[in-house]
Amino acid sequence: MLALVYLVRTGLNYLLVTEDIWPEAEDPANFLELNHIIAVVLGELYVIGFASAIKLVIDWSIEKRRSEDLAKLQMSTELKYLRTQIQPHFFFNTLNNLYALTLNKSDNAPRLVIKLSDMMQYILYEVKSSKASLLKEINHINNFIDIERLRFEDRVDAEIDITGDIEDVYVPPLLLLSFVENCFKHGMKENDKLKINMSFDVLNNGYLEFTLVNNFKPKASQEDSLGIGNENAKRRLKLLFSNDFILDSKIEGDTYNLFLKIPVK
Repeated sequence: MLALVYLVRTGLNYLLVTEDIWPEAEDPANFLELNHIIAVVLGELYVIGFASAIKLVIDWSIEKRRSEDLAKLQMSTELKYLRTQIQPHFFFNTLNNLYALTLNKSDNAPRLVIKLSDMMQYILYEVKSSKASLLKEINHINNFIDIERLRFEDRVDAEIDITGDIEDVYVPPLLLLSFVENCFKHGMKENDKLKINMSFDVLNNGYLEFTLVNNFKPKASQEDSLGIGNENAKRRLKLLFSNDFILDSKIEGDTYNLFLKIPVK
């Protein structure tokens, strides 16, 4: 291509403009002279390099915008999936329990209806972006635990400890609840009592540390599904925060420990 450009450019210049094909040179140059070929080729390389740089910048900008749009779409899709991921057996058991409470005309029936209504309203209508207020998320977790308390009565013992200022702190919606749901999925077996300890610590450097400890009944199938849940959480966290987060979980005897650290400001 460079050879063709030289022949066409120099030939047309020689035939149509002037026989002095290299007027800026100290000595007159002839057609197909090596020095003249090098000068023309270098000039064309400058033009090609400049045009290529502009094209690469434009392509990079388009690709960056496309990647950002794709990431937003993926986050939106995952959020919609989380809204529909509420376990059907949770609602089935809750409605069955509500039916039993209404038959017995229990005072807990209205409380259960209100708690369930608050959960549905929050999940379906209030969570509309990739971030949610930490205060609302904690209230949502409390509603979930209260419903489970109404179902299992005195078999659920949960404590929540909050340190730091949680005002104006935002977290990925429904993420923390998924870890709490695992406590009931893998800790409530037969007639055992479930004990949960949660802590939320908002650090001055703009990070949130979430710690969860609960009793655990280890079985191979349970460990597998627990691991899958954590892998999905890691995938979502990586999408949101790249590598700026820590998610660590381990089983020690009959206790499950989870630690999560994410940026919130």
